[in-house]
Amino acid sequence: MGRRGLAKSGGKMADNLRSCRSWPASLPPGLVFDIYRKDPTVMLDAAVKALSQILSPPMRSILWRSIGLALVLIVVLAIGLQRLLSWLAGYSEGWAEAMLGSGFHTPLVALAWIISIITGVGVVVGAVFLMPAITSLVASVFVDEVADHVEREHYPAERPGVALPFGLAMTEGSKTALLTVLVYLIALPFVFVAGVGFIAFFIATAWLLGREYFELAAMRFRPPAEAKAMRKHNAGIIFTAGLVIAAFVSIPIVNLATPLFGMAFMVHMHKRLSGTRRELIQPARKTGVTVG
Repeated sequence: MGRRGLAKSGGKMADNLRSCRSWPASLPPGLVFDIYRKDPTVMLDAAVKALSQILSPPMRSILWRSIGLALVLIVVLAIGLQRLLSWLAGYSEGWAEAMLGSGFHTPLVALAWIISIITGVGVVVGAVFLMPAITSLVASVFVDEVADHVEREHYPAERPGVALPFGLAMTEGSKTALLTVLVYLIALPFVFVAGVGFIAFFIATAWLLGREYFELAAMRFRPPAEAKAMRKHNAGIIFTAGLVIAAFVSIPIVNLATPLFGMAFMVHMHKRLSGTRRELIQPARKTGVTVG
């Protein structure tokens, strides 16, 4: 092939990539809400499809790998927290004994023992509360594998998305994880105010996870800036979808599958908000035709 042929081929590939990133366009907000008003089961339908697909044979390999990675991160985090809190307890005990004198040695040892028990409970509780942050990191690793399976099964007639660069996916996941930890630390004092903190945790989780999973799904078809703009354009719908993910991640053990569920769910939501035809979300069943 000559230079002209190579140049023409390269130009076509670049055009295909650009068209894939920018296709399809987002629906106007009024039309989006009209669709959900006329068919309020759209979001439930997407959630049921996502839940059923993460248990399908093609997704089981991804499910086990994501669970394994999440467990590794939880163990590393728990060990780190335990070491840090134990060091703080030991240091505080030595400092208090130096200040109060050796006569307080026995009470301080008993206090340190009680603190160590509280520390162990705190590590477990901390690991549970940090699950959204952990699943954000895990999701960034398996985003394209999950999305590919969903698109092949439910949208075979549509152009598939473009795999995200690993660095971009990890950057988005890390930003969400750090932001989750920051928001949780801010909301932590309110846990002791009539349960207000738990409501704050749930709402923050819905906003953060809905935001991340939708943008990861959208960036397979759009530049990052356009994906973020689309998320802001449909903030109400995406936050509501995030409430579904927040409820899922609140269930112990089951929440280890959050990266798969959240990603699959938001692939469907992105398709709906982009104006996907209904028959491609729910393929019509084949029926036999009797020839007379």
